[in-house]
Amino acid sequence: MQRVVFLVPLLVVGSTWTHQMDPVMENSPATPMENFDFEQFTGRWYEMAVLSTCPHYMQRKKRHPVIMALDLKHVPTQHNFTMTSSTFKNGTCGETLTVYSLTSTPGRFFHRVARFGADVDSFVTHTNYDEYALMLQLSTEQPSGNKTTTVKLYGRTMSVSAPVLDQFKALIRRHEMSEDAAIMNQHIGDCFPGKQMMEESANHQAFVPQISRQNITTEDKQSDV
Repeated sequence: MQRVVFLVPLLVVGSTWTHQMDPVMENSPATPMENFDFEQFTGRWYEMAVLSTCPHYMQRKKRHPVIMALDLKHVPTQHNFTMTSSTFKNGTCGETLTVYSLTSTPGRFFHRVARFGADVDSFVTHTNYDEYALMLQLSTEQPSGNKTTTVKLYGRTMSVSAPVLDQFKALIRRHEMSEDAAIMNQHIGDCFPGKQMMEESANHQAFVPQISRQNITTEDKQSDV
């Protein structure tokens, strides 16, 4: 099986800026969790569920609601970390590499997506490090100034408990979005180099059915902001 790596062009903020100010939204309405420990946060996560105010992002997710494996690695000398997301694209296991800058606020990260001209501020609003993490992303497109709010649920495994889903839905409501529109990603196979795609049985359910599901199609998945 082929392994494809997709590189996302990003403007990485230098360490001087990182220590002087937090980019994008200095008066941001969001705050990360207290006493955040970044080193405990690194490692393997799975993107379990998402909701965004961006209609184009939601359309892409609805066409391909598949669990992505996320590998976070710290680069201490550069004051940033990389996130490698792995998922299937037309039956081929592909990877997308994104570089995030650390900010002076623990639990708050920044990256810029040049393709969309978007500055993205990410917040870990809550995590227990070994089970789940709730992510809030606030992005601003330049020069239009259009703003997007995205809420994501990460899990250390490909299943989450009902109490965790309740926290995810509470975060959605806090930002005045409808929990019914949230997309629950599904596991369709193991995405590892050298292995063929292994389809899950039709009866397999990775989540409790508390948020609406979407059908999986074979259409291409575009890179996400």
